[in-house]
This record gives sequence, C-alpha cells and structure tokens, in this order.
Amino acid sequence: MTKEDFLEGQLLLIDKPLGWSSFQAVNSLKWAIRKKFELKKIKIGHAGTLDPLASGLLLICTGKFTKRITELQGQEKEYTGTITLGATTPSYDMETEINERFPLSHITPALIQATTTDFIGEIEQQPPVFSALKKDGKRLYEYAREGKEVEIKTRKIHISEFEITGINFPEVHFRVCCSKGTYIRSLAFDFGKALDSGAYLSALRRTKIGDYNVNKAISPEKFRDLLQLEA
Repeated sequence: MTKEDFLEGQLLLIDKPLGWSSFQAVNSLKWAIRKKFELKKIKIGHAGTLDPLASGLLLICTGKFTKRITELQGQEKEYTGTITLGATTPSYDMETEINERFPLSHITPALIQATTTDFIGEIEQQPPVFSALKKDGKRLYEYAREGKEVEIKTRKIHISEFEITGINFPEVHFRVCCSKGTYIRSLAFDFGKALDSGAYLSALRRTKIGDYNVNKAISPEKFRDLLQLEA
C-alpha cells in the first residue's frame, strides 16, 4: 500500500496480542506508517477497545476511514473465553485478586447449560466498577482504586447467542455474540450469581466484529514487518 492509500483511508484488521492495550496497538501502527512514508502526522484510530487482558480483533482505521469508526463500533461482536466459577474478583476478571469464594458442589453441566438461556435477548447489565466509563468527569476505575463506592447505572444490552463450548470445572468455556456496550466481565460475574455461586472472567478473545473475522487479521508486529518489505 502507498502513502496515499493510508491517507485516503484503510481499514486494518489487527489481532491484538495479550498484554497490549488498544492504544499501544494503534500507536505501533501509527509509528510504523509515519516512519515508512516520512509523515509528520496521520489520522488513525480503533473501532472498539479491547482490554490488555483480552486478545483478538481490533479494527483500526486510517485517514478518511476514521469517519467510519462510529458505524463500525455499532456492529455486533463475537467473543470466546473462559469463566472461572466459585470465586469473584473486584474487577470481575484477573486484573485484581480473588476477594470471595463460593460453593460449587451444587453446579452441574446441565445447570450451566440451562442458565445461559437467562442471558439471551435484551438484558439489563451493570458495567464493572473497574472500567473506563466516566461518572462526574472521572473514570470509574479511578474511584475503584481509591476505594470509593459509586452508584453505577445499569444499561440495556443485547445478547443474541451464548454457547457453552466446554466445561472443565471450575472453568467454563463459552462463545457469545452481543451488542455494542456489552461487558463480558459483567456477564461472567452475573452468570456466577445466577448459578448461586461466584464467577470471574479468566480469558477473553474477540473473534468477530460484524462480518470481520480475526482469522483474517495480523499482529501489529507482522503489519510492521510487511510494511517494511514493501518497496
């Protein structure tokens, strides 16, 4: 691709590595494009954040395609991952330590399968307190790290598919298709409560955004290498 291609606009399918922030992934591409074509600046942004503890599909837009970000963010997303039963964490994932443990003996594979039906369709969901949502001009995770309790409003989200793909107690592997604004961490936490136990998200990978699939995506490092190879 040429300098003009990137400036006019490209939609890049990136497979964000585990441990990287979405900002790091965007910055890595921006730096590579600017260096390759000796550009002082270029418009670039992503269509939907992925936490550092999640891997998978990140849609990155350059140039005039950055105008499409809002449209792309609104598309249905697919995730695969693992929920660990019998415990909770304050962040609903592995960012924080386990704070409470719960019994597991009453949970059967049949109960797990049956409970997924409670989460299909339009549901109310409360975002995690460890999130980047703002309240009174401050990020929720800032309140959480200060140990301050804040009221978080629930929001309506839509889950079209929630499939259990494997059970290896206490781990439950799943695939979910959901609307914009869905927190899979909150889904894991609520799933644990629905099972009269506790749960937290222990692995997450975004596999699709609309018709875009992670199997067509490349890593930021691979993108950089390919860019340097081009004449």
